[in-house]
Amino acid sequence: MHKYFGIPFFLFTIWLVFQATFKFSAPLTIWIQTFFSFLSFQLGNFLTSHGVSKWFVSLFTEGIIGGVGGVLVFVPSIAILFFLISVLEDTGYMSRVAFIMDRLMHKLGLHGKAFIPLIIGFGCNVPGVMATRTLETKQERLLTILMSPFISCSARLPVYVLFVGIFFTKHQGIIIASLYTLSIVVTILMGLLFKKLFSKGLSTELLIELPPYRWPTLKNLLLHIWEKVGAFIKKAGSIILAFSVIIWLLASLPIGVPYASLESLAGTIGQTIAPVFVPLGFDNWQSGVALTFGLVAKEVIVSTFATLHGATGAVTDSDLLSLALRQYFTPLSAYSFLVFVLLYSPCVATLAVIKKETGSYKWVLFVIANTLLVAYITALIIYQGGKLIGLN
Repeated sequence: MHKYFGIPFFLFTIWLVFQATFKFSAPLTIWIQTFFSFLSFQLGNFLTSHGVSKWFVSLFTEGIIGGVGGVLVFVPSIAILFFLISVLEDTGYMSRVAFIMDRLMHKLGLHGKAFIPLIIGFGCNVPGVMATRTLETKQERLLTILMSPFISCSARLPVYVLFVGIFFTKHQGIIIASLYTLSIVVTILMGLLFKKLFSKGLSTELLIELPPYRWPTLKNLLLHIWEKVGAFIKKAGSIILAFSVIIWLLASLPIGVPYASLESLAGTIGQTIAPVFVPLGFDNWQSGVALTFGLVAKEVIVSTFATLHGATGAVTDSDLLSLALRQYFTPLSAYSFLVFVLLYSPCVATLAVIKKETGSYKWVLFVIANTLLVAYITALIIYQGGKLIGLN
């Protein structure tokens, strides 16, 4: 890779990857949306015709199908994205990206070995944090662990896809590429800060074998896709399903109040949280609920919105969810929301691994507080700055 044009070419490559992801996944997404809409309609009619109460009909059509289906529609996007990333990895290109980024990190005063766990974090922060075990010193491991939560893991991708499909239809690739670029920039800046605060005299070099460029094998590509998509579907059938039901219950109780209304338990929780986000441009209570449950798993943010609005998997301009989000957000506040999702507290699984690797709840609490603060300040700057220059 060229020492001057390597990084710009890498950013251009990432933009192409996202553009291709949206272009080729769109037809498949529409088919899945249609399937879940049909399934919800037919199941609702079947249960109603057999005398099942409206409460249980709502549980299955709005809670389970709406919540889980609202996430599963992104399977094509995730499959295509990881297929393209696997191509870059198997050809040997990503090893060269790691090498050239190492040189940049050294110029910024950062050590090089941390880049490998951070690259892993783009798939999932949990193995990214665990990969810090390969680093040589305790200081190196701690510094990299503290940087890892700012890496945009794949669990955030469904949130990005949902919002760019509604608010940035003509610039989907650019918007998502900008989020990943922001993730890298914030990670580097926080690394500089953490180095000054917690580490002294780190000057480790990155030793990496650069494999020759080669054609990827179809078998390896399919295995990579199966691993990522399988994990995503497994999470949809467990964590996301469970929290879709919980969110549906909160939106349905107390009995007798309108579904997902201000009088519901979900509305009460959301109204309590919502004022905090007014300066960031999204003061609707639904966002407060979604971000709260997103602490468990970032995909739950999508299922929360889908469940609260009775969506059945169809995330298009004509459905209830799209119409509702357009009422809650402008393009500027939607981008502010995505930035907050990008940077705020990692999921509970990542926090558990951080506790295990550092051996202290002190660092877990530090990560939660620090990521929330950085996310809030960054989203605030983007939203208020955007308003000042007339982007609202």
